[in-house]
Amino acid sequence: MPSYSELRKTNHFYYFIKFTLNVYSMLFSLMGLCVLCVGVYAEVERQKNRTLEGLFLAPAVVLILLGLVMFTVSVVGMVGSLRDNKTLLHMFLCVLCVLLLLQAIALAMALIFEKKTIALFQSSIREGIKHYYDDLDFKNILDYVQQMFSCCGGDEYKDWGVNQYHFCNGTGPLACGVPYTCCVRKMGEVINTLCGYQTLDKEREAVGSVIHVRGCIHAVNLWMGDNIGKTIGICCAIGLPQLLGIVLSCIFWNLLVDMSQSSDMVDFKLKKAEFKYSELDLAGAGWCMCLPRDGGYLPVPASEPQLDPIDIHLEKLKKQPPRTHSQLRELQQSRSASGLDEVDVGRKHKREH
Repeated sequence: MPSYSELRKTNHFYYFIKFTLNVYSMLFSLMGLCVLCVGVYAEVERQKNRTLEGLFLAPAVVLILLGLVMFTVSVVGMVGSLRDNKTLLHMFLCVLCVLLLLQAIALAMALIFEKKTIALFQSSIREGIKHYYDDLDFKNILDYVQQMFSCCGGDEYKDWGVNQYHFCNGTGPLACGVPYTCCVRKMGEVINTLCGYQTLDKEREAVGSVIHVRGCIHAVNLWMGDNIGKTIGICCAIGLPQLLGIVLSCIFWNLLVDMSQSSDMVDFKLKKAEFKYSELDLAGAGWCMCLPRDGGYLPVPASEPQLDPIDIHLEKLKKQPPRTHSQLRELQQSRSASGLDEVDVGRKHKREH
């Protein structure tokens, strides 16, 4: 089995890394484009009743930013891998490293400053509860979380008292109550939309059998603690694809650096080599004009013809400085002693070969 150093010199390894990275970038660019389109559609719908401005309270804005970053970064990686552009690949590699590092820092900060993080989410959720009926995006998300994790509100069920339709001084049917998604439901039971009526002015023990009194922030934390495997799986599902992109782009970038030291490169070297496309035989470069070929594409200079020993001797004589009479006399005496001059020696070697 060939070693890694031998394998990375083959064209098959080049093709595998190149097109794996290209497919990887293309898939993530399509995913980013889909997320961006969903975010734009949600934002257009949200603008009709715009009341929420916070980052945590505008899911459409988060989707737009996420989709835009995914699409832009993935397109840079796709073009860089397709065109063997080291600059774009290096940019793609750096951006992925920065994004992964920022996520790791954010996770570490959230764990270290847990109380401040919880307080930030509590204030954001309470602000969203104030406009619960005005923003369908936030309403649908909060309803899903309350049903999924059997919780109510951010910190506790009394957070619903900040909503104008639910605070106890109101006169409507929802006054001093909570939404039906906070209610304790049994399997197969018909949904009662007023099941949370007149529960905000009562203590936890009195309403514990009617509604969920635990806040969703604490419920999600408990779920993550009780399901360590799923929590680690979610983190891996977010981080491993980014790590895979970093590894692929790093390998391919190093491969291009090694290739750039040879003449087997088409793009971005013609200006330095002072060649034009019309002067090259680009058969085998592919439609992208970027595939390698054994022997390269740049013209190989013709080798110098073998010269006769007499011509070589004459070339040496031309390069030698002028000699004095004494030096010439000594040279003649040495040749007489040997019986052969340098030209005769050269002819003798030529006949022997």
